[in-house]
This record gives sequence, structure tokens and C-alpha cells, in this order.
Amino acid sequence: MTINCLGKLVDLSIPKVMGILNVSPNSFYDGGRFSEEVSILAQVEKMLSEGAAFIDIGAYSSKPNAEFVSVEEEIARLIPTLKLVLQHFPETLISVDTFRANVASIAVENGACIINDISAGNLDANMLQTVAKLQVPYIMMHMKGNPQSMQGLAQYEDITRDMLFYFSQKVAEARSMGINDLIIDPGFGFAKTLEQNFEVMNNLELLQMLELPILVGVSRKSMIYKTLGTQADFALNGTTVLNTIALQKGTNILRVHDVKEAVEAVKLVSRL
Repeated sequence: MTINCLGKLVDLSIPKVMGILNVSPNSFYDGGRFSEEVSILAQVEKMLSEGAAFIDIGAYSSKPNAEFVSVEEEIARLIPTLKLVLQHFPETLISVDTFRANVASIAVENGACIINDISAGNLDANMLQTVAKLQVPYIMMHMKGNPQSMQGLAQYEDITRDMLFYFSQKVAEARSMGINDLIIDPGFGFAKTLEQNFEVMNNLELLQMLELPILVGVSRKSMIYKTLGTQADFALNGTTVLNTIALQKGTNILRVHDVKEAVEAVKLVSRL
């Protein structure tokens, strides 16, 4: 199971870790921490040295009820950061977290090699066609609505069945347009209640029916800290627990704020 990033085949049969770099000032956990060049480069160097295979850069917070960000502002935050990272760490495989086709296109022109779309093309009618033209790996996530409306849309007859149907439709659509490398993300925390998040985690292995790489992003999310009665700052141990379970259920990529701990989980689970 491989994806092609800038002509390099990345083997996902051995799970990989994707480090999160948020350059949005209102991200739920690290908003505003990485707004200066020095802090950005220090964080990227730290994540790469700890074993991150990918760096995922996001300039539009997708937390519940996130503030709207214009296309121009998203590009103004994202592209200088992308260029800065590649200037200092030119071998970095960069994923861009955006649901906008125009932003995705500009990011790939400037060296990004993966598009990570929380909406699987549902928030921009041009996204799938754009990704097909760019011929880069595409992460499609399960979500209903948008970051401003999603928390009011968590109604399902059977969330696992509904998710499998959603992905089967989106994968067929992407394949028909010529997108080769697809990765699916169940979207923990997106249009899902606390109970539904754990139901998805409990049934995560069923997503292997789609025969595609699976990305899981639970890092420091509310399903962890609300369950434990704490805050995101104290949710690292809980994150590692759920990452370990996700790996045992067939996850291929862990998207995390804390790379070292995720890489250790991968190494230990791989020995089982």
C-alpha cells in the first residue's frame, strides 16, 4: 500500500506519522503558537527529528464554530509558511489542510505534495477535478456541513454504515475523475457526538473494507479530554491510548501534534 509523493513512493503498510503545523491563530489546541519564523522552523525541525513522515500545514481552523477565513487570508498565511519550511527542510513531504481548490492548486505549485480536505470535495465543487489535474494524493474526510454548522448535524441511523456508504460514493467519484492515491479519514470530532466518536473508533477496522489507507486524527481532541474531565493541554496520554487502538485496527497514518509519542506507539504496535 503506497502513495506517490513527488515521485517518491511512500509505503503505508508500515504506519506513518503526520505532524500538525497550524498557522491559524484560532486552532483549538495550538492556535497562535506558530506565527513567527523561528517558532515555525523549530517546531518543524522537532517533528522531523522525532520521525514525522509528513508535515500537515493548516491555515484555516476547522474546530467547531471556527471563524470564517477568506481565501486571500488563508493563502497569505499558508504559502509563506510552506516556502519557509521547504527552504530550510527541502526534503519535507508537505500535506496542506484545505477544502478550497484554489488554495490546493497554489500550494502544490509551491511544493506541497498531499491535499488534506476535511470535506472530501463537498465544500468546493472544483476540488476533485483540481486534485485529479494536480495528480497528488488526496485525503478525504467524513464530515457533514462545515466547521460552523457541523455540530448540529450529528444525526445518523447507523454511523458506521453511513460512513461506509459516504466513502464508497466519494471514492467512486474521485476514481471517475482520475484521482489515483486516496486516503480516507473518519473525521473524529466532525459532526459527531462524543458517543459517536467512540462508536467509530470501536468499528474502525470495518473501514478496511474500502481497501484504502486510513488516516486517524484524534490528537488532543475533546473526545479524549471531555471523557477524562481535563483539557487539551493534558490529553497527550489519552491521545496515545487511542492512537494505539487505532493502529491495532489497521490505521496507516496518525495525524498528531506530538510526533515522538506517536512514533513510539507505531514502533511498539509493529512488534506485536
